[in-house]
Amino acid sequence: QRQHRRRHPCIVVEDSELILKNLVTTLEELTPVKVVGSASDAASAIAWLAQSKNIFELVIIDIFLKSSSGITVLKSIMELSIQAKRVVLTNYCTPEMRVRCAELGAHRVFDKYNQIDDLVEYCMQLQREKDLLNNQTKH
Repeated sequence: QRQHRRRHPCIVVEDSELILKNLVTTLEELTPVKVVGSASDAASAIAWLAQSKNIFELVIIDIFLKSSSGITVLKSIMELSIQAKRVVLTNYCTPEMRVRCAELGAHRVFDKYNQIDDLVEYCMQLQREKDLLNNQTKH
Protein backbone atom coordinates (compact mmCIF):
# COMPACT_ATOMS: atom_id res chain seq x y z
CA GLN A 1 0.00 0.00 0.00
CA ARG A 2 1.29 3.42 -0.93
CA GLN A 3 1.45 6.07 1.74
CA HIS A 4 0.17 9.47 0.74
CA ARG A 5 1.22 12.66 2.46
CA ARG A 6 -2.31 13.94 2.67
CA ARG A 7 -5.61 12.25 2.07
CA HIS A 8 -8.30 13.98 0.00
CA PRO A 9 -11.70 13.50 1.63
CA CYS A 10 -14.28 12.04 -0.73
CA ILE A 11 -17.93 10.99 -0.69
CA VAL A 12 -19.18 8.18 -2.91
CA VAL A 13 -22.79 7.95 -4.06
CA GLU A 14 -23.32 4.32 -5.10
CA ASP A 15 -26.20 1.95 -4.42
CA SER A 16 -24.35 -1.35 -4.92
CA GLU A 17 -22.65 -2.40 -1.68
CA LEU A 18 -20.20 -4.62 -3.54
CA ILE A 19 -19.18 -1.90 -6.01
CA LEU A 20 -18.91 0.63 -3.16
CA LYS A 21 -16.68 -1.72 -1.12
CA ASN A 22 -14.42 -2.46 -4.10
CA LEU A 23 -14.24 1.20 -5.13
CA VAL A 24 -13.35 2.38 -1.62
CA THR A 25 -10.62 -0.28 -1.37
CA THR A 26 -9.19 0.64 -4.77
CA LEU A 27 -9.21 4.38 -4.13
CA GLU A 28 -7.76 4.17 -0.65
CA GLU A 29 -5.00 1.75 -1.66
CA LEU A 30 -3.95 3.36 -4.93
CA THR A 31 -4.71 7.07 -4.58
CA PRO A 32 -4.53 9.87 -1.99
CA VAL A 33 -8.32 9.67 -1.56
CA LYS A 34 -9.95 8.87 1.80
CA VAL A 35 -13.64 8.03 1.57
CA VAL A 36 -15.28 9.91 4.45
CA GLY A 37 -18.89 9.27 3.53
CA SER A 38 -21.17 7.33 1.25
CA ALA A 39 -24.80 7.32 0.27
CA SER A 40 -26.95 4.90 -1.68
CA ASP A 41 -29.59 7.38 -2.85
CA ALA A 42 -29.87 11.03 -3.86
CA ALA A 43 -31.72 12.21 -0.73
CA SER A 44 -29.09 10.79 1.63
CA ALA A 45 -26.27 12.14 -0.51
CA ILE A 46 -27.75 15.64 -0.68
CA ALA A 47 -28.39 15.68 3.08
CA TRP A 48 -24.77 14.68 3.72
CA LEU A 49 -23.35 17.16 1.20
CA ALA A 50 -25.44 20.03 2.57
CA GLN A 51 -24.04 19.71 6.11
CA SER A 52 -21.37 22.37 6.44
CA LYS A 53 -19.48 20.32 9.05
CA ASN A 54 -18.71 17.68 6.42
CA ILE A 55 -15.43 18.36 4.64
CA PHE A 56 -14.78 16.81 1.25
CA GLU A 57 -12.88 17.64 -1.92
CA LEU A 58 -14.26 15.01 -4.29
CA VAL A 59 -17.70 13.55 -4.96
CA ILE A 60 -18.00 10.35 -7.00
CA ILE A 61 -21.54 9.75 -8.22
CA ASP A 62 -23.29 6.84 -9.91
CA ILE A 63 -26.10 7.99 -12.19
CA PHE A 64 -28.57 5.15 -11.78
CA LEU A 65 -29.41 4.58 -8.14
CA LYS A 66 -32.12 2.22 -6.88
CA SER A 67 -34.61 4.86 -5.80
CA SER A 68 -33.28 8.01 -7.43
CA SER A 69 -30.75 9.50 -9.83
CA GLY A 70 -27.23 10.82 -9.59
CA ILE A 71 -28.42 13.62 -11.89
CA THR A 72 -30.39 14.94 -8.89
CA VAL A 73 -27.19 14.91 -6.84
CA LEU A 74 -25.27 16.82 -9.54
CA LYS A 75 -28.05 19.44 -9.75
CA SER A 76 -28.05 19.86 -5.96
CA ILE A 77 -24.27 20.29 -5.86
CA MET A 78 -24.63 23.15 -8.35
CA GLU A 79 -27.52 24.70 -6.40
CA LEU A 80 -25.57 24.47 -3.13
CA SER A 81 -22.47 26.01 -4.81
CA ILE A 82 -20.30 23.17 -3.55
CA GLN A 83 -16.74 23.58 -4.81
CA ALA A 84 -15.66 19.92 -4.66
CA LYS A 85 -14.57 18.11 -7.80
CA ARG A 86 -17.45 16.09 -9.23
CA VAL A 87 -16.89 12.77 -10.98
CA VAL A 88 -19.56 10.53 -12.44
CA LEU A 89 -18.86 6.79 -12.44
CA THR A 90 -21.58 4.95 -14.34
CA ASN A 91 -22.26 1.90 -16.44
CA TYR A 92 -24.37 4.08 -18.75
CA CYS A 93 -21.58 6.11 -20.30
CA THR A 94 -23.16 7.26 -23.56
CA PRO A 95 -22.02 10.43 -25.35
CA GLU A 96 -25.36 12.02 -24.40
CA MET A 97 -24.88 11.14 -20.74
CA ARG A 98 -21.37 12.60 -20.79
CA VAL A 99 -22.72 15.88 -22.20
CA ARG A 100 -25.61 15.99 -19.70
CA CYS A 101 -23.27 15.39 -16.76
CA ALA A 102 -20.83 18.04 -17.99
CA GLU A 103 -23.70 20.52 -18.30
CA LEU A 104 -24.50 19.82 -14.64
CA GLY A 105 -20.94 20.47 -13.52
CA ALA A 106 -19.30 17.05 -13.63
CA HIS A 107 -15.57 17.46 -14.13
CA ARG A 108 -15.19 13.94 -15.56
CA VAL A 109 -17.37 10.97 -16.48
CA PHE A 110 -15.93 7.45 -16.28
CA ASP A 111 -17.34 4.09 -17.32
CA LYS A 112 -17.73 1.97 -14.20
CA TYR A 113 -16.60 -1.24 -15.84
CA ASN A 114 -13.64 -0.27 -18.00
CA GLN A 115 -12.34 3.09 -16.81
CA ILE A 116 -11.46 2.49 -13.15
CA ASP A 117 -7.78 2.91 -14.05
CA ASP A 118 -8.66 6.29 -15.56
CA LEU A 119 -10.45 7.27 -12.34
CA VAL A 120 -7.37 6.27 -10.33
CA GLU A 121 -5.18 8.34 -12.65
CA TYR A 122 -7.57 11.31 -12.31
CA CYS A 123 -7.28 11.13 -8.51
CA MET A 124 -3.49 11.03 -8.79
CA GLN A 125 -3.60 14.03 -11.15
CA LEU A 126 -5.61 15.98 -8.56
CA GLN A 127 -2.79 15.31 -6.08
CA ARG A 128 -0.13 16.46 -8.56
CA GLU A 129 -2.08 19.66 -9.25
CA LYS A 130 -2.47 20.33 -5.53
CA ASP A 131 1.26 19.72 -4.93
CA LEU A 132 2.13 22.09 -7.76
CA LEU A 133 -0.18 24.77 -6.37
CA ASN A 134 1.26 24.32 -2.86
CA ASN A 135 4.81 24.65 -4.20
CA GLN A 136 3.91 27.84 -6.07
CA THR A 137 2.36 29.44 -2.99
CA LYS A 138 5.45 28.61 -0.90
CA HIS A 139 7.71 30.62 -3.23
